[in-house]
Amino acid sequence: MSTDSLADAGREALEAALGEQLNALLSASHAINVRAAARFDDSLQPAAFHLIRWLYSYGPASAAVLAESTAMDRSSVSRLIKQLEALGYVRRESSPEDGRAILLSLTGHGQEKIVEALKEKGTVFYERIAGWKDEQLYEFVEMLRQFNGLNP
Repeated sequence: MSTDSLADAGREALEAALGEQLNALLSASHAINVRAAARFDDSLQPAAFHLIRWLYSYGPASAAVLAESTAMDRSSVSRLIKQLEALGYVRRESSPEDGRAILLSLTGHGQEKIVEALKEKGTVFYERIAGWKDEQLYEFVEMLRQFNGLNP
């Protein structure tokens, strides 16, 4: 549906158009994530890269927290973590609060590699907004916050 006809469309058509655009965004984001994962280490599955990204964003966590936060089953997380440890991207350490608990965190090498991979990922989105005015970008960010339930 063109932008002109969208302005005159009813609510149902507008909601369908929103769904199409969200689908396009999710598909593009997934494709970029797969490319970033391959840039990080092409021997890994994108799911392993997802764990690395989570640890980079949120810091050390238990395998159970990783599984819950990424919607993966514990056995998959365990298998992927073993692979990431063997490659030197992740390490296990005792929790400072409970010495019996094990936390997973990125190694220095893992940190360097994720920063490199995320720079490339960000470039694609930055290119798409390069011509936007600051006000447009601000409005877009605010609308996304509302859509994601993060604004009152």
